[in-house]
Amino acid sequence: MYRTYPYAILFVTTALLQVFLFDNLSLSLYFDPLVYLSFIVLLPLDIAPVVLLGAGLATGVGMDMAMGTAGINTSATLLAAFVRPAVVNFCYGAENAREGGTPSPERMGRRAFVRYLAIVILVHHALFFTLEALSLARTLHNLARILLSGAGTFAASWLLMRLFTAKLPVRI
Repeated sequence: MYRTYPYAILFVTTALLQVFLFDNLSLSLYFDPLVYLSFIVLLPLDIAPVVLLGAGLATGVGMDMAMGTAGINTSATLLAAFVRPAVVNFCYGAENAREGGTPSPERMGRRAFVRYLAIVILVHHALFFTLEALSLARTLHNLARILLSGAGTFAASWLLMRLFTAKLPVRI
């Protein structure tokens, strides 16, 4: 990876925000933004799959240790990292993804980036909250948690993306 230092800062920032800020917010049972997912979403488009899965594993294990969730974060984050290349190809195109760079609305187009971000967040949250509930009996309750927490994660990820890509040229 050609920009290791900024991504290390992004990893530390998202992990600290999750552990010290968002985990301590008690706004609602249905609103639990999982901001650490922004690290996986903002990795370069042309990253090697093994590096992407390794980053997903490290992020998930770190969040499980910090949050005490016994593998739920690891499972959901690995799934998000696994489906991310397919989502990028679906939203942005395989030939465009090979050019690399950090995902942003300027690079991918606003519509493609919003679709990409929403799909990755929904996949992650669907598995996370289903595993957390360990039941399909309260499907509407889980669906509300997935959608409201996903909206909060989307908003926080959008702000982090704006901060992280503010000084970057479009083609880096």
